[in-house]
Amino acid sequence: MSSTAGQVIRCKGAAVAWEAGKPLVMEEVDVAPPQAMEVRVKILFTSLCHTDVYFWEAKGQTPLFPRIFGHEAGGIVESVGEGVTELEPGDHVLPVFTGECKECRHCKSEESNMCDLLRINTDRGVMLNDGKSRFSIRGQPIYHFVGTSTFSEYTVVHVGCLAKINPAAPLDKVCVLSCGISTGLGATLNVAKPKKGSSVAIFGLGAVGLAAAEGARISGASRIIGVDLNANRFNEAKKFGVTEFVNPKDHDKPVHEVIAEMTNGGVDRSVECTGSVSAMISAFECVHDGWGVAVLVGVPNKDDAFKTHPMNVLNERTLKGTFFGNYKPRSDLPSVVEKYMNKELELEKFITHEVPFAEINKAFEYMLSGAGLRCIIKMDA
Repeated sequence: MSSTAGQVIRCKGAAVAWEAGKPLVMEEVDVAPPQAMEVRVKILFTSLCHTDVYFWEAKGQTPLFPRIFGHEAGGIVESVGEGVTELEPGDHVLPVFTGECKECRHCKSEESNMCDLLRINTDRGVMLNDGKSRFSIRGQPIYHFVGTSTFSEYTVVHVGCLAKINPAAPLDKVCVLSCGISTGLGATLNVAKPKKGSSVAIFGLGAVGLAAAEGARISGASRIIGVDLNANRFNEAKKFGVTEFVNPKDHDKPVHEVIAEMTNGGVDRSVECTGSVSAMISAFECVHDGWGVAVLVGVPNKDDAFKTHPMNVLNERTLKGTFFGNYKPRSDLPSVVEKYMNKELELEKFITHEVPFAEINKAFEYMLSGAGLRCIIKMDA
């Protein structure tokens, strides 16, 4: 056990969001020891995801502040709570915003990764064990975020939300697998499952969409068509295997018709990564009848409605959805890390910026301005 096991750690570095949309403030935070089925982790590298920004801005959400955000990260186990047997101090782990209890019906199913106990909950700012936070500043509780809160030198996470990985894997690279990159990659590899030589359309060329394109490249797709309203993304997308580009603004007909004309009736697979309901419909209607499969990844607005003619379904097009790329965090993420270690998966091209932890607000500036994909934040820099 570590020398700090069972003790409160005064964390010299934690980036606290005191108000919605305001710059994070570096604070000293007390981090309580882990309770039953919890693990305290020393975070070495973290990165910023659109989900952090969305809830930091509190768009359409009930504000929950003060809060420590962050959910893409890599770290080392410092200590474990009662009942934790799979992890021990020194293990290398990736915290994940959704979990795997291994006991519920979803976890026992080969077809689902939506754990009943540890499914993502953005409104819960406390630990499941006792309904309390493990963070405090001079006695004031600081809320958790999606059970991870990686914008802190130390954090406490439920054991079911930690993937134990190969200690040889560089945490400053594989930390990006904790959320969006795995989501897009798995949407293609695990759900769309394109065959070698097939055609794939990717709607939205942000980090998640490019990860979906990376999955199509790994699968051996011969045509990968990128669809985006921002033409500036097209050159970057070539690095991820995208072979052709469609900007809907350049055409006077629906984009699904444009793609159908390009591909003699439609693509074999499509993956939608925007959250726009119109893009979702286009992604479905652009796949070929008889065998085409469309996969929805983006999260729509709560009042959106997906509308298409029933004949599009009757003509044997398949519509699927996915959550975190259908990866079970504890069971499957270690193998995704191995894809990187075996040079099958390329992660470096997703990382466009790096900043020291003290300059974490720069990462927000990069993302809000659309500059780059992932910014790695080095905790001890």
